[in-house]
Amino acid sequence: MSIRDFHHMKKKKLKKEFLLFFLSLFSVFIFLNALNLNLGASKKIKIVTSIFPLMEFSRAVSGDRGEVSLLLPAGAEVHTWQARPSDIIRLSSADLFIYIGSGLEPWIQDILKSVKSSNLNVLEASQGISLIEGKPQNREHGHEHGVADPHIWLDFGNDQIIVDRIADVLSDIDPGGSKIYRKNAASYKEKLIRLDQKFMDSLKNCTHRKFIMGGHAAFGYLARRYNLRQISLLGLSPDSRPTPKKLIEVAELARRYKIEVIFFEASVSGKLAKVLAEEVGARTLVLNPGANLTKEQLKSGTTFFDIMKKNLENLKDALICR
Repeated sequence: MSIRDFHHMKKKKLKKEFLLFFLSLFSVFIFLNALNLNLGASKKIKIVTSIFPLMEFSRAVSGDRGEVSLLLPAGAEVHTWQARPSDIIRLSSADLFIYIGSGLEPWIQDILKSVKSSNLNVLEASQGISLIEGKPQNREHGHEHGVADPHIWLDFGNDQIIVDRIADVLSDIDPGGSKIYRKNAASYKEKLIRLDQKFMDSLKNCTHRKFIMGGHAAFGYLARRYNLRQISLLGLSPDSRPTPKKLIEVAELARRYKIEVIFFEASVSGKLAKVLAEEVGARTLVLNPGANLTKEQLKSGTTFFDIMKKNLENLKDALICR
């Protein structure tokens, strides 16, 4: 073999090795690029909500692109719950926190001040909603203090507004998923519209238009929407206690209007409702605001619609609807 042939073969071999190296490098580049795309696609938006209805709304709107969790543990009372350090950590790693506001979560400002994250988006669901102003609750330093009713999710028209706002915020965070979020929101709103119509039709022709809560006044929005009147032993806070005068007053109203059912909330002691029911010869039924669920309900997959349909069933019974 001549020196020329040897050099020719060496150059040919080097070209082949270079080509193989280039192809290998190119393959690795393609693989890593695809891996990055997959990792980006699989990264879900972390959403934390203060109450159960907001969690369900968020899951419906975000679909597969969201990872939604409830801040409150199962069975906790939203008005009195207190955050733990682990809750602050969880919020700090979230992309979006949604709460009701208007006083429902009295701990909200403290917890938000404790969160150290520039990436956390916060949505106050009650902003822009037409709120019911409650009656003055107490006196301090000679002044009466009124408070807005925060139970806005018990008006399904409000829920449709909230669902749209969730879709808007998610679209801002993740523009690539905007069409999906808006499509999901529209689909869930259709379900809310059907539920609202069912309530409208079912509560149209009833013997009674008044119902009594043997607890706090959580159902003002539901009453307003369906032209009912809520009479309650307590104000908007479940921690308050009725005076003997208030008990006598509500008992007299129950007799005057021939009320046969006294409602109480599943998550709150029904003792007051039972005392009042015994006093006026009525029975008791549950009306559930659905702010939180028990462990059993969460495990069984209870939905917001399940709770509201049961409420409708009990309202029809109590109001004697045809």
